[in-house]
Amino acid sequence: MTTELVLLPLGVVAGALTQRVTGIGFALVCAPLLVLVAGPFDGVVLANLLGLIVSLVVFVAHWRDTEWRRGLLLAVPALVAIPLGAWVARTVAPAPLMVVIGSLVIVALGAVVLSTRARVLKGTRGAVVAGGASGFMNVTAGVGGPAIVLYAVSTDWEHRKFVATFQFYSIFTNVASLVAKGGLPHIGTTALLVSLGALAVGLLGGEVLSRHVDHAAARRLAIGLALTGACFTVVKGVLSW
Repeated sequence: MTTELVLLPLGVVAGALTQRVTGIGFALVCAPLLVLVAGPFDGVVLANLLGLIVSLVVFVAHWRDTEWRRGLLLAVPALVAIPLGAWVARTVAPAPLMVVIGSLVIVALGAVVLSTRARVLKGTRGAVVAGGASGFMNVTAGVGGPAIVLYAVSTDWEHRKFVATFQFYSIFTNVASLVAKGGLPHIGTTALLVSLGALAVGLLGGEVLSRHVDHAAARRLAIGLALTGACFTVVKGVLSW
């Protein structure tokens, strides 16, 4: 239990800091430790629950920067794709699926970063494609952020507005994920209280840190996290093939 109470807050604080500064990355950073502590199912459910709280807190603080129409254009196709992704995850071998999905994101992000001609996810169609891909990936591979970052880079989305709108979007997807997985994680009261306390510390620290990190650096970090998530998806698929 002592080890759990050390790993749990470390992962949650790191995830909350990352999400507050870059706009994405909570589950990517903390989920591995949460899974180690709470197991593969409850660890991911706990990440969904804490991710929902993070998104709500950041959204309440920065809702004025939200681009509502763009957020809904991302959220609606994501909600449509989540049941489809859950069905695919149950019927298609997950390992090759993760390798294909992760590889596509890596290639797409690399192309977008290296060439403005590769910025194909623009306008309404781009938002729909990105939202659907994100929702699908969130269910099948546990990584929904890279597709949204790809859209943000393709459209030169201002980082401040991206951060606020992504929280709005994440509220929908986290709630849908919790419903799809049957509700709250089955962990002890102590572990839950420690997680919530660590979340508060991470959010406060992220608020302070975000004032000293310029938007360009935060955007580069977000792209790096997206690539890391995509690479993690490929590696996870290869190892479980």
